[in-house]
Amino acid sequence: MAEQINSLEQLGAATGAVVAEVEAPREPVRDELGRSYATGKRKDAVARVWIKPGSGKVSVNGKDMDAYFARPVLQMILRQPFQVAGVEGQFDVIATVKGGGLSGQAGAVKHGISKALQLYEPSLRGALKAAGFLTRDSRVVERKKYGKAKARRSFQFSKR
Repeated sequence: MAEQINSLEQLGAATGAVVAEVEAPREPVRDELGRSYATGKRKDAVARVWIKPGSGKVSVNGKDMDAYFARPVLQMILRQPFQVAGVEGQFDVIATVKGGGLSGQAGAVKHGISKALQLYEPSLRGALKAAGFLTRDSRVVERKKYGKAKARRSFQFSKR
């Protein structure tokens, strides 16, 4: 007569299948000063970002955000992760960014802030991921090819 199977372990043993363990909830990743660190990238820009609880002050390369990113559009890009996560004005940000232009640097800092936020508070991951802020935008400038004026543009044709 066949045995009665009462649990997943018994089912796995009976069929030879491996029963997957339930994934544990993510733990916050913070250093001894209570900060979370992440690296953000966009085009050729790389940003190193530290966040810690505070009053919402954002410092980029030692300057205030308004002084470094003068255009309102770039400042809006930096504020997006906090708005989506619903934690506006609760974290101080210290970022160092190298390479690329201002637009790429703003995107890199935004990516770094998003990654650092989800490391500091794992419950924010769902909202940030749904908004697409944790995905690295892999679009970069196409390289110039020989025999071409630019990446794809040919030299002007001359009949004579």
